[in-house]
Amino acid sequence: QAQLVESGGGLVQAGGSLRLSCAASGLTFGSYDMGWFRQAPGKEREFVAAITWNGGSTVAADSVKGRFTISRDNAKNTVYLQMNSLKPEDTAVYYCAAGRGYSSARLSSASVYDYWGQGTQVTVSS
Repeated sequence: QAQLVESGGGLVQAGGSLRLSCAASGLTFGSYDMGWFRQAPGKEREFVAAITWNGGSTVAADSVKGRFTISRDNAKNTVYLQMNSLKPEDTAVYYCAAGRGYSSARLSSASVYDYWGQGTQVTVSS
């Protein structure tokens, strides 16, 4: 069955950087749009960034634009989230997800995604 495994989380000081990875298996990775979401304690899961199946289009939440970059390597079945200039409010569990949005405009909606990873913790200290 499909499996998504995130890695790369950890503890970092404000202003620092982390790169998250999500390795996919059990699905035709190159045919899926990929997204990153996050959930902070006591808050709802929120959209972070997404990339279309061929990498031709990306979307990002306003809160991370200019700081986070999503990319993918279809040969490695992996999607990445490069996070720069991290802030304490970026602290959350980060999840990757796979789905078929059919339009980049839909990729910010969690309902588009069929498969989810288990999450990786990112903690940003002030």
